Amino acid sequence: ATGQILFFRRYILQLPLFKFLLQIDHIVHNGGLYKRPFNEAFEETPMLVAVLTYVGYGVLTLFGYLRDFMRQWKIEKCQNAIEREEQKDFVPLYQDFENFYTRNLYMRIRDTWNRPICSVPGAKVDVMERVSHDYNWTFTYTGRVIKGVINMGSYNYLGFAQNNGTCQQAAAKVLSQYGAGVCSSRQEMGNLDKHEELEKLVARFLGVESAMAYGMGFATNSMNIPALVGKGCLILSDELNHASLVLGARLSGAAIRIFKHNNMRSLEKLLKDAIVHGQPRTRRPWKKILILVEGIYSMEGSIVRLPEVIALKKKYKSYLYLDEAHSIGALGPTGRGVVEYFGLNPEDVDVMMGTFTKSFGAAGGYIGGKKELIDYLRTHSHSAVYATSLSPPVVEQIITSMKCIMGEDGTTFGRECVQQLAENTRYFRRRLKEMGFIIYGNEDSPVVPLMLYMPAKIGAFGREMLKRNIGVVVVGFPATPIIESRARFCLSAAHTKEMLDTALKEINEVGDLLQLKYSRHRLVPLLDRPFDETTYEETED
Repeated sequence: ATGQILFFRRYILQLPLFKFLLQIDHIVHNGGLYKRPFNEAFEETPMLVAVLTYVGYGVLTLFGYLRDFMRQWKIEKCQNAIEREEQKDFVPLYQDFENFYTRNLYMRIRDTWNRPICSVPGAKVDVMERVSHDYNWTFTYTGRVIKGVINMGSYNYLGFAQNNGTCQQAAAKVLSQYGAGVCSSRQEMGNLDKHEELEKLVARFLGVESAMAYGMGFATNSMNIPALVGKGCLILSDELNHASLVLGARLSGAAIRIFKHNNMRSLEKLLKDAIVHGQPRTRRPWKKILILVEGIYSMEGSIVRLPEVIALKKKYKSYLYLDEAHSIGALGPTGRGVVEYFGLNPEDVDVMMGTFTKSFGAAGGYIGGKKELIDYLRTHSHSAVYATSLSPPVVEQIITSMKCIMGEDGTTFGRECVQQLAENTRYFRRRLKEMGFIIYGNEDSPVVPLMLYMPAKIGAFGREMLKRNIGVVVVGFPATPIIESRARFCLSAAHTKEMLDTALKEINEVGDLLQLKYSRHRLVPLLDRPFDETTYEETED
């Protein structure tokens, strides 16, 4: 029986006809909304691993209270911020309970974050070595630089973060002509011809009527959402949306309801309830209903189910705000993001937001959409009215890299970078799964979370990888659910196959050392399901 299964997997599944039939089956089971196979799955946490993770956090918490007791009685030196005796009767500046995690858990692995680099964040970086003699409360630099660390953590998806080449030369030329700063907002003396050129290029790149650029990606969300919705409006937000979207929603004053991650049944239920019941108490209809989603979710590596979101948006006459911070440049045959990836019409997305900080190797963000929307934001967005304009060299970096992606520089380099990123992504994900690691997300997502689970393994994985000259990002609670700590790899077109093979070899060794190969190859599919089925249970408001 085992031999028959292997034969089926190795030969039958690879037949072109069988693959075609699978694609047909996929399209039929998704209501014809998807024009391509969409493979995304999350493997369940093994029960024993979950129990041991909870036990690990329990032990850390117990020892944390013990150490707090020892600090209170001066048995152990107290290095955290505390209230002075003469201020005990005032409103506390430091919440001892809120800082419990920072004092007793975060400090144990603080050395794995905020590592200073002293080079371009390209495929390889130079890291400044530091040591701590007081259990990570303070750090001392040794003066040594760790050279040639393979960078698996930066969002340099297309490899445009570089200090040589066409982009660098263009930015240097603009720097000599315009200087480094604008010293004014767009509405005053900070509107350069370069800004106008950039916005026209962005609109053309996205396939929308108009676009506007902002100096900060985070503020593009947090300051524009309050300009679009307010009191009497309803925001439906994915539970795993970025902090900038969450902050923007809260600042808007609109009512907020959360739907389960990428769960269309949960979203449709909230839409139905919103239309049937209206606003609380008054039962008046909502002024606007705005759906907030991301293209690629930066902690999960998942891709939004955009065809279904758009179908629901049209069905219930609501608006859609799409954050393409991680997907623009990284998805689609020509790097135009998740809309192109699904073969959809950009006009179906009311507000297209993205950042220049990742695929374009620069800084800032943009909003794209209808001309009426952009004209409104120019006068009502806090980011547009009060913030300083984008720096001219940064603008030129964006323009040059975007033209390269579009092929307007007379070469095919940009398209090759997009294709190389896709190849690197599939190769890296496939190899990690073959090794036995639990990997989250979509097979086409360059964000690759590798599950660590236990708190002690967060710091251990980061340290062991750096010893082997691999720079990685590790993430734990409260940034993730308590039992879902992970390492997050970000692939780049600048990574060569030799670099990826070196990284995979070291990851394999560290995985054996720390016993991280939890996979039992029992996947929970998230997207390959009928439209009206879901992996999540419905939740009441």
